[in-house]
Amino acid sequence: MDRPDIKEDVRKHYAAIAERGCCGPACCSPESESAWIPESSLAEAPPPTEADLGLGCGSPTRAADLQVGERVLDLGSGAGADVFRAAGAIGPSGLAIGVDMTPEMIARARRIASERKYTNVEFRLGEIESLPVENNHVDVILSNCVLNLVPDKAKAFAEMYRVLRSGGRFVVSDIVTRGPVPDAVRRDAQLWAECLGGAIDEGEYLDGLRRAGFQDVAVLEAHAYEESGVGGTFVSVTVRGHKP
Repeated sequence: MDRPDIKEDVRKHYAAIAERGCCGPACCSPESESAWIPESSLAEAPPPTEADLGLGCGSPTRAADLQVGERVLDLGSGAGADVFRAAGAIGPSGLAIGVDMTPEMIARARRIASERKYTNVEFRLGEIESLPVENNHVDVILSNCVLNLVPDKAKAFAEMYRVLRSGGRFVVSDIVTRGPVPDAVRRDAQLWAECLGGAIDEGEYLDGLRRAGFQDVAVLEAHAYEESGVGGTFVSVTVRGHKP
């Protein structure tokens, strides 16, 4: 979408969700948490109910095999569901950082963290194309149905590479496409905010991660579906890779 205000449209969409406290009938993506994903060697702690707004399209925390003491970054953390899940796996010696561009989401996540007395989480306001995170700072990057919303995906992938330490890994769940998608979908701000308009071809997505420098980029799981009344085939994928 060739519109400079697309981010503002997306921000408003998710600000409204943060304030009403649920996704509603037009969620970001379909139910697609996969039974194939093995349980982590550490029990995955459920997030606080008020943090889970039903906006994900997979289970990156479970697939990432998080370890005690690791430093984890969640891109587009929303109200903090995956940050809180990660916090339970990495323990008090680790740190889970959430970055989101919507002030209302950050405020909600910080309130939950304070009320539930989490000591190993941080929530930072910022954009994925310019992360408020130091170079080589984290062991693991997670993201759940968010990168499709970013207009400049090459820049987002480059930022992921910058902040991940050598030997670190990423696991992201996201929406991609297979085959053509009507131009009208790309131009529709609402469909963009609902994770359809900004989704790119699966091959282009994986190649973009490789061009950013990541190795062993692989799809762990894929769930294709047709979006009624929209046209095109969309796929919920969970992708893993690492920084050499």
